[in-house]
Amino acid sequence: MPNGAQADISSSYLLVKHLGIKYYEVNIKDSYDGLVNELKDKMELTDQTMINLAPRLRMATVYAVSQSHNGRVANTCNLSEDYVGYSTRYGDSVGDFSPLSHFTVTEVLQIGSYLGLPKELVYKVPSDGLCGQTDEDKLGFTYQMLDQYIREGINPPADIKKRIDYLHKINQFKLELMPSFNYEEEKNS
Repeated sequence: MPNGAQADISSSYLLVKHLGIKYYEVNIKDSYDGLVNELKDKMELTDQTMINLAPRLRMATVYAVSQSHNGRVANTCNLSEDYVGYSTRYGDSVGDFSPLSHFTVTEVLQIGSYLGLPKELVYKVPSDGLCGQTDEDKLGFTYQMLDQYIREGINPPADIKKRIDYLHKINQFKLELMPSFNYEEEKNS
């Protein structure tokens, strides 16, 4: 689902060819531009709004395709990303099932290698494809440091530990059920 041109779309083609699965290329650029133009007529949009809009439109597209084929949507976030909130709420953070949510990036790489996925996909530098930076550049630390911290309790340098802990704390809401009013609890108080 490119938003106009997508520099790494060949990786997507490589994956669907390797897996032998049916696919559709749906370009979201017209939808993205139309929504941005409509919103800009009414308000000023933040940079983060502009970055997160594409993944949200992509998820709406994935659900439209899934529903049209009686399919299910896989949430492909992993434990490392979830731990520091590196996902877009109602974008790549949603799905009907989540096969990787309890595995770190290091473990996901091991699984991909074990399953015989193409090496250029397994060891591709992680990037959201939206902001022009790698995940690790944007986060300010490596997944290896994060994974060792999560799994082995190995503390990274103090400034990085502080950043990881901060990101974990402020993004915890992304992993919790949506808050709701509990009528029974209030009625019994």
